[in-house]
Amino acid sequence: MPSEQPSAERRPRLTPPIADIRRAVRAVLPDGGLVLVALSGGADSLALAAATAFEAPRAGLPAGAVIVDHGLQDASADAAAAASDVARALGLDPVIVRRVEVTGEGGPEASARRARYAALDAVAAETGATLVLLGHTLDDQAETVLLGLARGSGTASLAGMPARTGRYARPLLGIRRATTRQACLDAGLAPWDDPHNTDAAYARVRVRDRVLPVLEAELGPGVAEALARTAEQLREDDEAFSSQIDEFIEEVCEPAEAGIAVSVGALAANPAALRQRIIRHVVASEFSVSLSRTQTLEVARLVTDWHGQGPLDLPGGIRARREHGLVVFSAADAG
Repeated sequence: MPSEQPSAERRPRLTPPIADIRRAVRAVLPDGGLVLVALSGGADSLALAAATAFEAPRAGLPAGAVIVDHGLQDASADAAAAASDVARALGLDPVIVRRVEVTGEGGPEASARRARYAALDAVAAETGATLVLLGHTLDDQAETVLLGLARGSGTASLAGMPARTGRYARPLLGIRRATTRQACLDAGLAPWDDPHNTDAAYARVRVRDRVLPVLEAELGPGVAEALARTAEQLREDDEAFSSQIDEFIEEVCEPAEAGIAVSVGALAANPAALRQRIIRHVVASEFSVSLSRTQTLEVARLVTDWHGQGPLDLPGGIRARREHGLVVFSAADAG
């Protein structure tokens, strides 16, 4: 479990790992408002918390911490309490611990993620926080890209985690996990090692402990950095496509009974990549449903391979059909 922060009289010397993490935090600090660190007690979030405790006051900003106790281990409450003690010793205020229940569909990882972000959202709203800092590192980004590649889940997944989404920021996406651990060592902080991070039942752990080391051994060093660069490039492409869609989506759509319709001509006039993104975007924005690639291609065939086929039934009780030069998306029970 995390140890107490060294006293002010013997502050840690400034080493390259500490300097790198402080610099990364400094770059994302807002002009005003409370900054919160999502602190688990692990090396990544602990190094992030220490850097934030140093940098935020120098920028004239209050900084606190949120510790989410998932209750997945017998000693999780003790780990959360220890993390909160370290946060207070670092000078963070407020320090808030939230216990959540991990239930629901999608497996334990997805359920834990939903519960964690719900807790972080709630605390941010209660405290009026401007920014919530997350401790994801370059290694986490590389693992995300590999998992997305294995699942064939498209560029949105391969683009990895964004550096900034709303109130959330990930300043350590350019920092290796080894650097955060060394920063903790340099600062005299003992991180808590979550047992789940070594449990091979989780795909991410297998990627971390088995897949990436093999790739590094067989292809040479720098694989993780290359995967992170790939994510950054794909995110730029994804943002460019999204910008194009936003520019003309209103021109190619019109209301339909219990749904929305898209011009066949407009879809046919665009390249396949943009056409399929438009289809996914329309369904997601209108019905809050994410289409798979197979489902998206089936809808696209109403444009590119039309021979009078009937309507398509899609997830979420959605039906897609072609009529009068339009692809119409509507609730299936609307006829």
